[in-house]
Amino acid sequence: MVQRRNVDIGIADATLKLLRTRGPRAVTVEAVAADSGIAKTTIYRRHRDRRDMLTVALGQLTAPEPLAAQASAQDRLRWVIAHAVEAVQDGIGYGGFAALLTDADPEFAAVFRRILVDQRAELESAIDAGKADGSIRADVDPATLIDAVVGAHIAERARTGDVADGWEDRLFDLFWPAVHA
Repeated sequence: MVQRRNVDIGIADATLKLLRTRGPRAVTVEAVAADSGIAKTTIYRRHRDRRDMLTVALGQLTAPEPLAAQASAQDRLRWVIAHAVEAVQDGIGYGGFAALLTDADPEFAAVFRRILVDQRAELESAIDAGKADGSIRADVDPATLIDAVVGAHIAERARTGDVADGWEDRLFDLFWPAVHA
């Protein structure tokens, strides 16, 4: 059991490494085998194809840590800000994000967009819970708020080449007065 888990982790790690460093087109069974040292036959016993490898590897990244049920409205917004950018920053990387924007690899784009649906649903649920308890304005559209957070993150990276320390705090300070009920 431990050996199988280590192999699965090795495949996922190599898949993500290739995705982040060389883009989605670099993710092939052959490349993952070469990078991980895991035999192609072993990879094929676990994954039908490249799409399946990407789906499994990306699926592990996009589940945010649960938000505490008793979280304050401020904690809720900080949680949304922190987790809205994880799939890009810690997941597909900026190279994967560029490929997503340009549809350079339609198969990858389809897989990642499908996985994002679940991640965004969790984020939207946290915002909706704040709307339900009256701590977040009722007219706040969860999808637009998440898009604004991700957009601000990408814009800072594009403008400066990095995302500066304190970025989440600055974004919280900007959004808090606009969303707080």
